[in-house]
Amino acid sequence: MKHPEGLSQWMEEITSGLPVLAEAQAWVLAQWCFAMEETGLCGTTTLATFLALALGCSFNSARQRLREWYFDAADKCGLNRRELDVRLCFAPLTKWVLAHWPGRQLPLALDATSLGDRLTILAVSIVYKGTAIPIAWKILPANRKHAWHPEWLALLDLVAPAVPADWQVLVLTDRGLYARWLFRAIVAHHWHPFMRVNTQGNFHPASSDRRQPIAAFVPQVGTGFAGPGVAFTGPARRLECTLLACWEAGYEDLWCILTDLQPQQCSIAWCGLRSWIEQDFRTRKRGFWQWQRTRMTDPARAERVWLPIAVCTFKLLAVGDALEQDASRPIWGAAVPRLLRRRSTRLVLLGYLALRAAQATGRPLPRSTSLSPDAWPDRPLPAPMLHSNTRQAA
Repeated sequence: MKHPEGLSQWMEEITSGLPVLAEAQAWVLAQWCFAMEETGLCGTTTLATFLALALGCSFNSARQRLREWYFDAADKCGLNRRELDVRLCFAPLTKWVLAHWPGRQLPLALDATSLGDRLTILAVSIVYKGTAIPIAWKILPANRKHAWHPEWLALLDLVAPAVPADWQVLVLTDRGLYARWLFRAIVAHHWHPFMRVNTQGNFHPASSDRRQPIAAFVPQVGTGFAGPGVAFTGPARRLECTLLACWEAGYEDLWCILTDLQPQQCSIAWCGLRSWIEQDFRTRKRGFWQWQRTRMTDPARAERVWLPIAVCTFKLLAVGDALEQDASRPIWGAAVPRLLRRRSTRLVLLGYLALRAAQATGRPLPRSTSLSPDAWPDRPLPAPMLHSNTRQAA
């Protein structure tokens, strides 16, 4: 029986994009991705039912192929079976995405999410136009003590070789992930940390003779601060860095960022890019793929399922992005939404709908050989926002 064209295309793309996979592994991953692309879901039972109908095989044989993708070697039938080491795919997956990336500015986000009380996921993602493309991850049992320190370092080490050395890489984190060792690990890769911190610490500006609580630099709405110095006290916590702080109208609290960049080299508005990784978490759960329905409790199995989800997310995002770039059919009207403006439809869902529309009408899909990342926001702190006590330090 001749294979569907979509499945053959997936096999070609995966063989090219993830050459570390054996041919049999690439073939099963292609079936995962083909079924997910057609159904918009990632549940094994649904995908096996679709593949049985599309390939003319039994449901049990289709389900067993999918299940053996995420089984450990000891759980597989037959002799000489091996399990997938998903970590080997992180660098090729990163190169696959960057092969379509114009320019040399790359925003990465580090964040953690959970699946109920079963699993905790640590993810490294490329943030892009209101969403994110996962390129490395580690899944752990939830509600169990486990040091995150070695896991984050390992993820950074796995991704770093795939990123060209002359690129400007910004690594964004939220308050829960700030740690001096993580800041220094990012700098060691010649990347730039952009880490949000709590306001309970203190900061000693380079141009001042005294240390102050971080909150004192931005005492009220409408004030801000930007300057180099030393954050925190004590030999185990002290950090040379730049502090960016701002409290704008409409926010309950101030924003404080630590980075190794000089104030004139960056904008505090860049911190808004970090929230896009949260949108990707929503996409893979209730927002689109419905991964929250899985009954998996084994972290190693879940890590392997995340690979087809990541690959399909990238594919559909690229299709949705190409549609936005297509001037001949401006889906959002005369202008594409600008940076940080809400889209009415996430790019991943837009790509999925574009595929369905192309199948229904016979029209060609929009094609683009390159992604089109937006320019990073350029919004430095205006001079009137700088508090009089800190104007000199800024």
